[in-house]
Amino acid sequence: QVTLVESGGGSVQTGGSLRLSCVASGRTFSSYAMGWFRQAPGKEREFVAAIRYSGESAYYGDSVKGRFTISRDNAKNTVYLQMNSLKPEDTAVYYCAATISGNYYWTGSYNDWGRGTQVTVSS
Repeated sequence: QVTLVESGGGSVQTGGSLRLSCVASGRTFSSYAMGWFRQAPGKEREFVAAIRYSGESAYYGDSVKGRFTISRDNAKNTVYLQMNSLKPEDTAVYYCAATISGNYYWTGSYNDWGRGTQVTVSS
């Protein structure tokens, strides 16, 4: 099991940027692929991005491609989500999660979740 703690959320205007961080503790961080998901009020949890164990491959949801970038620093047990050109529809609670499975797009693949960090984008 790995414990995950997100940070970096906040309130920004449309077009602004935020960088989320997720620090992991517990088992070997580099053994896990890491994902970011988000959930807006009244909506299902949505896949945002994922990154493989060594960071050589990344995957993105269609709604964030070209605007968000996921990265990781295994020496710091940290995964990041750089969010640029933010839109009001990006408003949600953002969660990081860890998986040893290969299906990065599915919430059910992830064993461990953080508590989330709120991102609010105003128009």
